[in-house]
Parts: sequence; structure tokens; C-alpha cells
Amino acid sequence: MALLEVKNLRIEYPSRHGIFAAVKNLSFSIERGEIVGVVGESGAGKSTVGNAVIDLLSPPGHVASGEVYLEGELISGLSPEKMRHYRGARIGFIFQDPMTSLNPLFTVERQLVETITTNLGLSVDEAKERAVSLMEQVGIPDANVRIKQYPHQFSGGMRQRVVIAIALAGEPDLIIADEPTTALDVSIQDQILNLIRELCVKKNVGCMLVTHDMGVVSNVTDKIAVMYRGDLVEFGETAKVLNTPEHPYTRSLISAVPRSDIKLDRFPLVSYIEEAVDMKPLDVKTHWLGQSQDQRSYTGPLLSVENVNLRFVTKDSFFESRREYVQASDDVSFDVHEGETFGLVGESGSGKSTIARVIAGLYPPNSGKVTFEGIDLTALKSEAQRRPIRRQMQMVFQNPYSSMNPRMKVQDIIAEPIRFHRLAENESQIRMIVGDLLDHVGLGRASGIKYPHEFSGGQRQRISIARALATRPRLLICDEPTSALDVSVQAQILNLLKDLQQELNLTMLFISHDLPVIRQMCDRIGVMQKGTLLEVAKTEDLFTSPQHPYSKKLISLMPEFKGMSALEAAAAPQ
Repeated sequence: MALLEVKNLRIEYPSRHGIFAAVKNLSFSIERGEIVGVVGESGAGKSTVGNAVIDLLSPPGHVASGEVYLEGELISGLSPEKMRHYRGARIGFIFQDPMTSLNPLFTVERQLVETITTNLGLSVDEAKERAVSLMEQVGIPDANVRIKQYPHQFSGGMRQRVVIAIALAGEPDLIIADEPTTALDVSIQDQILNLIRELCVKKNVGCMLVTHDMGVVSNVTDKIAVMYRGDLVEFGETAKVLNTPEHPYTRSLISAVPRSDIKLDRFPLVSYIEEAVDMKPLDVKTHWLGQSQDQRSYTGPLLSVENVNLRFVTKDSFFESRREYVQASDDVSFDVHEGETFGLVGESGSGKSTIARVIAGLYPPNSGKVTFEGIDLTALKSEAQRRPIRRQMQMVFQNPYSSMNPRMKVQDIIAEPIRFHRLAENESQIRMIVGDLLDHVGLGRASGIKYPHEFSGGQRQRISIARALATRPRLLICDEPTSALDVSVQAQILNLLKDLQQELNLTMLFISHDLPVIRQMCDRIGVMQKGTLLEVAKTEDLFTSPQHPYSKKLISLMPEFKGMSALEAAAAPQ
């Protein structure tokens, strides 16, 4: 008897435009001790299936037909009261967004202890002891101290580990993991996946792993279910599906997987991906975007970070001797030359994003300096002095939706920096520039009248790039720009950034925990750990002969995609 059996499942979302079928006639099963990976692009229905199993569909979504069985017991259609006996105790759920699944008003300890006492019936003291043990198992250092803190005091990766600890707290029979490693670096990702794999083997637990990371799927899962627009297009043993995919959509997913073994000029795309669009080429000499790319008299590095130190207060006190700090960056120094892409890699909490925010002027450093074309940015005191430099440095953030005003149309979002820096003579010219930018990132000027929620994740990231380009920057700071995107959409965005860099001679600081992406995008790489820059090397030198032990460890933990190569998949007949 299967641990989980889904039979002919159909999930519908009624609206004023009619009924949208998010999942259509889906059937599959998961055995005890088995990990089944569910892959597909955003909107394929992967997360919807997981939510339906534990009856957490967002209204007005509902199961229109079909059944869900847990070890032969029908659990679909149960009352909310009866379903509570299954959630946590029998089925653990790891949510994709840790910040929205944790209560910001309660400490991590309170949330873990509540889960443990509810599902296992332990005393509060026993539950506290188990909570600390779970925190240690998911790789959180100083668990005794960190467990007393609130969710906002953790980095994104640390919060994800807390969510995983809560999901494991009730010792469930089935784990549904919805993108559990999206925000995690390779070392913690490896630790979490080993923990899930160990649970499945030692405790005979089943796992449904929803992910867009094909490297994770190839290394961890026993079977793969490939979904496309609500349909299950392929299902089978992992090795068979990845090495001899039968459906053209499966081949398209494999073709977009970033290579970890060699560096390619572009990420392969195939025609099956319907959203695959290329940007329109431009003549840089005459185009508005290229007008800031004139010859400069300064010959040194475009950006220099010199001995930057920054610490955050973790425990405040009137008396300075009683204050506690965390060292976010410790004497960090590196140069970025014009036209190159410099990558920063390291674990969550290593200080990568902190350095990016120091460079952008969002965090003032405690000591050290940042120079842009020889100008010391940390010495600039007034906004009038900073503004011309800020125009030349723009950021593309990790979450495009939270970095946009949902009440503004896309054309106004992109026009805002043009108006702020007074880069156009009149509104007519602004509209022309905005339309041109939308065309250039592959969205089309007609999309300017829409709002952010009307776009997919990949399209919203294109809007973010268009907004960043609106000031004609010379330095683009990309902070995990593709971590939440599907592999096919990720390939389009990264190709777009490569093309823009080539055309506009853009300089990029590229921050990511995805090592295959870093290898494809960067000329040089800096490796960070606990606020310290350990090693800086050319990309191929770092991947073929890393010098620092931590760099060697990161590269050794990089998931290896065990399937047909991207080029083979792209060349296969559709």
C-alpha cells in the first residue's frame, strides 16, 4: 500500500472570467522511504498539488474531483477539525517563503515548542530540549542563543532552516517540501537534503519534493513527476527521465540547466518554452541607453572596496560594554574593473548582500571606504553629492515583486528613476524611453499599462532590470536575481544580462549562492565566509583549482546534474 496516493485530482479556481483548472486529472503515488521530485515552471501546478494534499488551497481554489489517500485512508474532503490531526503529526509541510510562514511576533523557540507539544505530547521542558536539537540538526550555529530570537533577526537562509525544523518537529510520515532549498547556499542545501534523505531511509518517511533545481532533483529523488500547465507530462525513475526524456517539455527544462563543468557563452534555450523571447538589438552609438558610455579619463578600477567593516547590534543596551554585535563584514577589500562581472559567493549570513548594500549606500560602514571611479563614496555627506553617483549604480533585487509598488503601473515604475534624476526633457520623451526599455528586455511597450501582479516571476525580474537600466548605470548590482526563478526563465534572464553587458559595457557585481550560475556569468569570483573575504580568483581558476579549504568545500558540495547534457537536450528533436 502506497504512503500517499493521488487519484485523478482536478483543482479549479473559479473567477469572473470562467473556471481555471490549475491541476488536471493528476495521478501519482509515493511509497514509504521514497522521494518523489515534482518539477515544472511557475504556474505548472506543483505547489497547488502540495497544498491540496493537506487542504491548504487558497480560496476560491478547491478540489473539483479526485481523491487523496494517506496509507489507504481518504483524507481529501475531511472537515477542517479532522484535517488538523493529519497536519504536523502525519504530514509535515516545508513552505517556500519562510518569512510569511513564521509568526513575526513570537520567538522561534515558542513556535517550535508549540508544534512539538501539540503533535508529540511532550512536556514544555522536553519540547525545549528537542527544539534546540532540531535547530542544530538543520545547521543553525549557537542554537541555544538563536532559538530565543525572532524571525526578523535571521537571514533568509536561516529562516528557511527554522521552517524545516518546524516541519520535522512532529516526526511526520510524509514530508511535502515546497522549494525547501531555494534560499540556501550549497553547503546548507547539502545538509538539509541529507537530513531529508536520512529521514526517508532511517525512519521510512516519504517525501514530495517540489523544486525547480534540476541538480537537486538528479541527486536526491528516486522518481520525477514533470508538470506543465496543470498536466503531468512525464513520470518515472529519476535516471530514466533525466537521461532519456520522452516529452519535449522535459527536454526543454534539461536544456536550460546551467552547466557546472564548463563555461558557455550563452545559456541554451529551446523553442518549446513559449515565453522564450530575446531582447531587441540596439545601436549603442545612437541609442539613449548608450549615451552615458563615453570615454573616461580615469584608468583605475571602476569600483574599489577597501577594508570595509560593518557590524550590527544584536543586543542593545544603554551601556556600550553590555551591547552585543555581529560582524557582518570584516576588513573586506576587492576591486571591480570596468566591463567585468565580479561574483560574490558564500553561505547565507556570510555578508554578501551586506557588502552590496554598503556599495549602494544603503548601509554606512563602521570603517573602510568604497570608491567609485576614484571618488570616495563614504566621504560624501550630502544627498546632492551622492545623487550623481547613485544614478550610475543600480540594484536588481532578489524578490522583484517586493521591490515594486503594487499600486503603480509598470510604465510609472520604470519612469520613476528617470523623473527623479531628471534624465528626460519632457513626458513625451519619458514615455518613449520607457517603451524602448520594455521592448529591449523582451516585454513589449504594450505591457507598460499593466500592474506588477499581472506578470510572472521571470517577467517581473525583467521589469526590475528595465527600471535599473533607466538611469543608464555603469555598475549593476545583482543580488540573487534568479534564485526564485525556474531554470528556463532563469536562462532567459541571464542571457539578457549577458547581452546588456556586452552592448553597454556594463560592469556587474553578481551575488548568488548558485555556483553553476556564478561560473557561467562571472569573470572573477570572491568567496566569503562569516563576513570575511577568503579568496579572489578568476572563475575557471577557482572552479578547477581552488586555494582556500572553504572554497574547495563549496565546490565539492555543488550538486552535479546527472542527466543528458543541456546541449544534447537542446539538440534533441522536439
